[in-house]
Amino acid sequence: MKQVNRVVIAGAGIGGLCAALALAKRDIQVVVCEQAVSLGEVGAGLQMSPNAMKVLRELGLEAELSAFAFVPQNAAIRHYKTGEYYLKSPLAEQAEVRYGAPYWHLHRADLHQVLAQACSQAGVELVLNSTVDSYREDKALNQVCVSLDGGREIWGDLLIGADGIRSKVREQMLGKERPTFMGQVAWRGVIPVSDLAVNVKPDACVWAGPGRHFVSYYLRGGDYVNFVAVEERSDWLSESWREEGDIAELKRVFADWHPEVSQLIACAKSTFLWALNGRDELPTWHQGRVVLLGDACHPMLPFMAQGAAMAIEDAYVLAENLARYECHAALVEYEQTRKPRATKVQQMSKANAGLYHMQGGVFGKAKLRALQAAGRFVPNVIQSKLDAVYGHDVTQG
Repeated sequence: MKQVNRVVIAGAGIGGLCAALALAKRDIQVVVCEQAVSLGEVGAGLQMSPNAMKVLRELGLEAELSAFAFVPQNAAIRHYKTGEYYLKSPLAEQAEVRYGAPYWHLHRADLHQVLAQACSQAGVELVLNSTVDSYREDKALNQVCVSLDGGREIWGDLLIGADGIRSKVREQMLGKERPTFMGQVAWRGVIPVSDLAVNVKPDACVWAGPGRHFVSYYLRGGDYVNFVAVEERSDWLSESWREEGDIAELKRVFADWHPEVSQLIACAKSTFLWALNGRDELPTWHQGRVVLLGDACHPMLPFMAQGAAMAIEDAYVLAENLARYECHAALVEYEQTRKPRATKVQQMSKANAGLYHMQGGVFGKAKLRALQAAGRFVPNVIQSKLDAVYGHDVTQG
């Protein structure tokens, strides 16, 4: 297989646009196919940990993104009723010193807009209102032909499936399979600070409770508060993976929680309700001249706030390998490098569900007490557990 010079990307989400920008900066021609009629990101806040920020810095986006960022003071876990702290680990300047990059909160739409503008300036071609339906490889030409739903065909040396958990690229590669409902749903929303009747602390805060948890943090320099409210459910009856949420139901589910939670929810005017889905570890991330990235190959529960960060890391590593090696070797190296790390973070995210939801009765509460004691007496032990995640730097690989 010859060197890759032209790449087609399915999906203009954060992972897809990061891959497009990283490739364009390496003088590789890129076409991004996006099913939406116009660019925009459904969603709300993102926690951009230092491992992700190192990539965004290397892509030249840090200065522009700083105008939209909020810097949290601590990572906190608190009791759902009393507000007692199980964990209060410093972020802000201490995180930047420890990990070599900041820990920021960003609105997903702001990051998406900055990425899209950078891609445009770098010469990336964006094709909207175009879903990748299928692909076929021409081994004689060493190329892949991508078929869009409108009948158009686009040729390239490689197809990247960055089209999310319901990826059509993954489906053709590995077969039709529905995502697995993980027994949890998440309400998400953003509230202007001017609408709040409660003081929310400037932390990345998880409120842990039986069978559910609540996350709150500031966005856009402190002008907004983002919330994610997660509840365990036995099933998901809707055909859609996302729908408008019932504010009254959200208020009822968290009615007896700490006033900082219940009063914050009382100020919310709208919310979306997500089904949290996952997949088993895939047997492979690539086949021929096709490769997967982000949620298309390793969707994860949001309980480490690493979903977007893993896609950003994927994008950089894949682009670097494609610029360095011939196609097949690049894809092999990409999977060997990324799969163990992404799988480990998936497992950590799943384990945090048990911690945040006090699973295991007395034993579950004991784990939170042990975390509390470690935070008080051996704080470096707590921070060191995150070193492998936040301290990782794919730009130095």
